[in-house]
Amino acid sequence: MQAITVIINFPGGIISPGNLYNILVAASKAKIQYVRFGLRQQLFLDTISYNAETFTNELDRLAIDYEIDHSQYPNMVSSYPAEEIFVRNSWLTEGVYQDVLDTIDFKPRLKVNICDNNQSFTPMLTGNINWIASLEAEHYWHLIIRFPKTNVVYEWDQLCYTNSISKVTRQIEALITSNSDVFIDNVNASGAELFKLIQTDECITKAATNRAPSTPFNLPYYEGLNRYNNKYWLGIYRRDELFKVAFLKKICLLCTETKVGQICCTSWKSIIIKGIAEKDKARWNSLLEEFNINMRHAANELNFQIEDNSTESLDLKNYLVKYLSIDDIRTYGICFGIKTRKKSEIFSSILIRKRYLIRLPGIKLLPVYDILRAKDFNPNERTEEIFSSGNPRAMLPEQLRRVIMKFYVFRKEITQDRKVNSAPAKEKSNPVAQENLYQCSKCFTIYSEALGEIESGILPHTPFEDLPLNYCCTVCESGKDEFIKIATSTNDYVMP
Repeated sequence: MQAITVIINFPGGIISPGNLYNILVAASKAKIQYVRFGLRQQLFLDTISYNAETFTNELDRLAIDYEIDHSQYPNMVSSYPAEEIFVRNSWLTEGVYQDVLDTIDFKPRLKVNICDNNQSFTPMLTGNINWIASLEAEHYWHLIIRFPKTNVVYEWDQLCYTNSISKVTRQIEALITSNSDVFIDNVNASGAELFKLIQTDECITKAATNRAPSTPFNLPYYEGLNRYNNKYWLGIYRRDELFKVAFLKKICLLCTETKVGQICCTSWKSIIIKGIAEKDKARWNSLLEEFNINMRHAANELNFQIEDNSTESLDLKNYLVKYLSIDDIRTYGICFGIKTRKKSEIFSSILIRKRYLIRLPGIKLLPVYDILRAKDFNPNERTEEIFSSGNPRAMLPEQLRRVIMKFYVFRKEITQDRKVNSAPAKEKSNPVAQENLYQCSKCFTIYSEALGEIESGILPHTPFEDLPLNYCCTVCESGKDEFIKIATSTNDYVMP
């Protein structure tokens, strides 16, 4: 009996609890007990050929699109899961995401990403067609092309209006796929030549005065039951990437009963449920306890991205996480990636890439690993620099430790540069009338508004409420919502 994988896309990572429940019921009929989520916010269901027909017949009856083993229509990725909980006060609201996704009324064959510029939770440039919300004008978007099967990146000099995204996306896909020898798997692919062919007569565009912003990477802690506004959001991550069908079915039912209209799947192979009411918090906690769901994994495990459907990558990740934990190595601000396939798309500031010293037709011998770093350690940058090459597996933990040290040296240099550039010329800052102290409830670390955190790029006299939503404790990496106000001081500190 042959194993097969059924792939179901959820555009933008937005899932209806009712639709997911129907899929899971169909999976149960085919004796599927576990499912997985993928890097592009899609669902993977593994089964055997004997049961596959039962499952696909049910999907056909439900009019649910699916593919088997290979994805000809990659899912459209969006940063919607971060909206409201990791990103606030943005014009890119739930309604705008829905408008964009609804107007793309065809199934793209190229990878399309739709992202807020003010977040680092969802990869912005892992698509071929990458739409990034503009800071210059509401409802306008930057467009960055990454030509398929290359690292060639090109940014359009125009901003595109929300309602024109679908037309431009369709045009670009048609041009790239119909000229595959020019634009696919070609390191000489030219963005300028591509955009000369774009017809914008029926589209709303305007000249971009600035390039798309590049947000510094700081991965928020994306699991646990967390408070925001007057509600809660729940993030669930599984170490083995497997979600029990019975558990997800109960999540769908609880969403329906408590009037939660959406489930989100993320690019970290996790799920997020937003909009949980205070009165329903106990029911969600009970469900987590019923299935013994661990909610507090270490940050050095959560910030790995590995290939979909790869037990080899998962095994290597667990091996490296073990050593990071044994040595108690800090990894805040780093995104690790593992790549064992030549054309895999992995989001990472530090990449572990497998290759073979001997590679002949049908023969692969002597596997080794290279460690690469993105430009400025920013995983949204495409430039790769080799830090260490040709490592046997046993050497990887030590080499990984060394590149992590290099990352923090780089961060320190950047922080010092910012401090010098932002310091006033030979004058003292005025004392602030009121300064507050906040304490982490997990490890009791103090955040002082008067002192700030220079090592994290936070200047003195920065109010706690103005800290970014993904701010974490510098010691235990607990989220901002774990801090408690403990004291207020008045006029007792003046910067030297």
